[in-house]
Amino acid sequence: MSRPPDQDPPPGSPTPDRPAQYAVGPAEAVARRPVGATESAGASRVWWDAEAAEYYREHHDILGDDRLMWGPEGVYESELRLLGDLAGRQVLEFGAGAAQGSRWCAAQGARVVATDISGAMLRQGCALDRAVPLPTGASHKSGGTGGPTRAPAYVQCDAARLPFPDACFDTAFSAYGAVPFVADSAGLLREVSRVLRPGGLLVFSVSHPVRWALPDVPGEAGLTVRHSYFDRTPYVEEDATGRATYVEHHRTLGDRVREIVGAGLRLTDLVEPEWPEGATHEWGGWSALRGSLVPGTAIFVARKPS
Repeated sequence: MSRPPDQDPPPGSPTPDRPAQYAVGPAEAVARRPVGATESAGASRVWWDAEAAEYYREHHDILGDDRLMWGPEGVYESELRLLGDLAGRQVLEFGAGAAQGSRWCAAQGARVVATDISGAMLRQGCALDRAVPLPTGASHKSGGTGGPTRAPAYVQCDAARLPFPDACFDTAFSAYGAVPFVADSAGLLREVSRVLRPGGLLVFSVSHPVRWALPDVPGEAGLTVRHSYFDRTPYVEEDATGRATYVEHHRTLGDRVREIVGAGLRLTDLVEPEWPEGATHEWGGWSALRGSLVPGTAIFVARKPS
């Protein structure tokens, strides 16, 4: 799950529009500058390795242990049903984090592989498998026969270079994973398309692109446009030496559609979930105030032609 960018100067410090609790944190500086694939991947690996345990503790109440959450609003696959019937399906979650979504799919009868660039995040997933086992009595249909629920298999890799043969998965998905963190998201989608079987389904969610024009705060200050929506320059947090410690890459809605089509896929839906009625939590810049006015998450649904 990505941490959306903060656009407010001065970088890394509180301002009247950004109180201390929403400051950048340990980063020495925040920049907008070009970032290549190697630097971006390295920053993601180091960041999420360091944050894995704390991220789980901080967001557990919303993320859960075995739920597929599509966005910080608190919208779940159990409600949206974007992946369809998963029984007996071969499923890939790329950018899986601690693989809560993979565990949800496994409980539906899928055979799941969870990948992430961060070994620490995947170890958190393995810890969940030990601490909160999937239901032992569950079964799935595969070729007409039932079988026990299987925990996800875990593979550490860069999602832009998946170590799998062509056409080996029925379904691929990612909830705020991988796509915003790679320099070449078009190439990543081509790679995911490569491992999908004909007729296969891809679903992924990211921060809604319009959020990049707004400061990442949950109150009124987060409703004023402060940055160009059309500026694709990456958001970069840096240490004292100028080394990137956290990187996110912005694409417009049109960019995402072109990337999907360029990967040989057919866009079938674009879901912009509304803020859930009665939800009062905050997650970074996500809040009931902002969520009632502007979308926070974009979920893209696509098919590989048969």
